[in-house]
Amino acid sequence: MTFRVLRLLVGLMLYGFAEALMIRGAIGIDPWTVFSQGISRSTGLSIGLLTNLIGIAVLLLWIPLRQRPGLGTVLNVLLLGPFMELGLWLLPAPGSLLLQVLSFTAGLLLLAVASGIYIGARFGPGPRDGLMTGLHARLGWPIWLGRTLIEATVLGAGWLLGGDVGFGTLAFALLIGPLCGVTLPLLAGRKVALAAVSPSTPSPLSPPPSRPASSRAPV
Repeated sequence: MTFRVLRLLVGLMLYGFAEALMIRGAIGIDPWTVFSQGISRSTGLSIGLLTNLIGIAVLLLWIPLRQRPGLGTVLNVLLLGPFMELGLWLLPAPGSLLLQVLSFTAGLLLLAVASGIYIGARFGPGPRDGLMTGLHARLGWPIWLGRTLIEATVLGAGWLLGGDVGFGTLAFALLIGPLCGVTLPLLAGRKVALAAVSPSTPSPLSPPPSRPASSRAPV
């Protein structure tokens, strides 16, 4: 359990730093970060704080979908924003287009690795992924449809508010799936990786059911 919690924390920290690298690249970012950045530029609130607040708002949408958060879900909401802010504080803005592209590329690769690390801890999905799987479970929406509609909505809203939409946004959309298809089996295990993309089957992200008392090993 201690190792799993440590793995979860390391994964979330790396995920926050990956987001910071892509933001510093300033050539486009993923839809949810575009949304946070757009609101940040409109309100003056920090992007890390808004990432947390949006995570909480998304988590509230789990209630009518009857989704149950895990420890990983809660820590994702609480820690991803601070880790992102720490990364932005430590990482300087690139001084050339080449460095911007390298910063974005490093962030994208690190995000795929971080996803495999924290998903492999098996403490539950992040709030945004849980929303999509909840829509699939309760309303029967295909995962691709729920994800496309939600991310297109937040991307459009973030762009209208001034978030960075560009080549990096398209690269993220095209590459994050294949990259996670490599890192999840390597870092989280093949069964966990399959559950992450096939939520209609029992998911090893959830704690295993308890065995009857008679079948438990003596303590």
